[in-house]
Amino acid sequence: MITSEQEKIKITLPDGSKRELPKGSTGLDLAMQISEGLARNVLAAKVNGEIWDATRPITQDATVQLLTWNDAEGKGTFWHSSAHLMAEALEALYPGIKFGIGPAIENGYYYDVDFGDRTFSQEDFKAIEDKMLELARQKNEYVRKPVSKSDAIAYFEDKGDNYKLDLLKKLPDGNITFYSQGNFVDLCRGPHIPNTGFIKAVKLMNVAGAYWLGDVNSKQLTRIYGITFPKQKDLTDYLTLLEEAKKRDHRKLGKELELFAFSEKVGAGLPLWLPKGTMLRERLEQFLRKAQVKAGYSPVVTPHIGSKQLYVTSGHWEKYGKDSFQPIHTPDVDEEFLLKPMNCPHHCEIYKTKPRSYKDLPLRLAEFGTVYRYEQSGELHGLTRVRGFTQDDAHIFCRPDQVKEEFIKVIDLVLYVFKALGFDNYTTQISLRHQTERSKYIGDEAQWEQAEKDIIEAAGQRDLKTVIEYGEAAFYGPKLDFMVKDALGRKWQLGTIQVDYQLPNRFELEYTGADNQKHRPVMIHRAPFGSLERFVAVLIEHCAGNFPLWLSPEQIAVLPISEKYADYAQKVYTSLEEKDIRGFIDNRDEKIGRKIRDAEVSKVPFMLIVGEKEQEEGKVSVRKHGQGDLGSLSLEEFSDFFTKEVNQNMVS
Repeated sequence: MITSEQEKIKITLPDGSKRELPKGSTGLDLAMQISEGLARNVLAAKVNGEIWDATRPITQDATVQLLTWNDAEGKGTFWHSSAHLMAEALEALYPGIKFGIGPAIENGYYYDVDFGDRTFSQEDFKAIEDKMLELARQKNEYVRKPVSKSDAIAYFEDKGDNYKLDLLKKLPDGNITFYSQGNFVDLCRGPHIPNTGFIKAVKLMNVAGAYWLGDVNSKQLTRIYGITFPKQKDLTDYLTLLEEAKKRDHRKLGKELELFAFSEKVGAGLPLWLPKGTMLRERLEQFLRKAQVKAGYSPVVTPHIGSKQLYVTSGHWEKYGKDSFQPIHTPDVDEEFLLKPMNCPHHCEIYKTKPRSYKDLPLRLAEFGTVYRYEQSGELHGLTRVRGFTQDDAHIFCRPDQVKEEFIKVIDLVLYVFKALGFDNYTTQISLRHQTERSKYIGDEAQWEQAEKDIIEAAGQRDLKTVIEYGEAAFYGPKLDFMVKDALGRKWQLGTIQVDYQLPNRFELEYTGADNQKHRPVMIHRAPFGSLERFVAVLIEHCAGNFPLWLSPEQIAVLPISEKYADYAQKVYTSLEEKDIRGFIDNRDEKIGRKIRDAEVSKVPFMLIVGEKEQEEGKVSVRKHGQGDLGSLSLEEFSDFFTKEVNQNMVS
């Protein structure tokens, strides 16, 4: 019974409503107070921006969001708990094995395992899946237990588990927790779902090798990937989606459509753009360059390398040096360069090339700048994770009173890009500082607060569907990320806008104000595409290689029925090429049916068939990819039809 006001805590929900609960109540207690249906589906709780077990007591006033399967953090908690369930099943089937780390990932989870002398393969998956479901049906609770560092070390020394002992070396005493469920105990900070009974469908997906903590000099462990769901239907739908995704895989289509390639001799993660891919890429660049000129951007070009000191000044070397290629040493003593890991420091130096006045601002500098980052070889994946990529980068230098207006203009530019390319299903993530842990961020508190306020208000003025994520800001400033869902419902982060008060300080950038005093400008970093490589990969999979007509590398294929009509085919092509309609003539000694099939496989939007009748009438027989015959048209009629099709697929 509640006997005094002090024994209650006030809980603020995401909609601003408030509830009172006894001190020590849990997220599940809160859910039960709202509805039993909600309580049955709660997986975790976000308490003051930090994800907790739904069963963890809350002892003071707090802002609480209840997380279900519909929330990304809810799925992450579910999959992290599933990794522990898989580990319990593995330990039951393979006594004495050792475990590395087992996090949730974008889709599912993995666990790194040392099987000792045992062998393991995908043939063992079924037995593990069955054991996991058996254990899940026991509905064992996930129990959190704080432990001292000495007790934790003693526990894993007794088990002979050097991997957990390695992890414990880096953990401070007083901040260590164990989690247990059933017969399994693990070093883990959590959080976890209430019990294993939530897990109803299990599928192990893959097995690979992984060096312990990414160190190639350490032992290679077995990494087992899996995914789980709260309903069997969800798993069935997911596996169907995977099959469709395989057909759309940008690596497969990129090879079939002759867009890009990789070469071991060139180096892992360094894509080679083939002629058709280069045409696609250049069309994207031209499209954005044109939009940027209209928006008042000035193009610049900077070198592919920079002095190491440039990145020491910017702070990037301290934060990201380990992810960069190692310094290039020249014959001169103490002279070091880096392959450019980002463009912003170069743009700061461009700003400093002459004195600036408040009347000169905003100054918008744009560059398609290629940057290089040393991604681990095991993390490379087609065009989505590479070591050399081109950013559609721009940096806006403005006065503090111009930040919100400029931010809104960048939002408009990003939405313009999305509309032109058919990305109409997106949300935005406002990434702010962690609410309590501020040590990793640099800069003045008041500037951070102003930057966060400007971003939130700018997003509100454009009625963006937003979620706020605390702790996801860059070390130098908050940002707005655009999360796009593709045709298969998969979420991708495309496009980002960041507000930065810190680099202008580090580079001592100045402008003379109306008061004739020196002031610091604010930087806005923005990249609507993000990385051209990643953007193209997502675009390929989104449209399954059927690019918008204006973007397609080859828009037409002129197909003469026989060599007798080669001259007319050339006349047709030349006439359309003059109107900036791109394509090719298929003069191979093949039957027309084969030519049509090959053009369909290559996803050419329009096939123009020419034979005796077409030559006599000065027309072409038109086929549209995936739709078939459209009839016979004169070249003028086809050109007009083509232009209308382009306009329907692109913002004018």
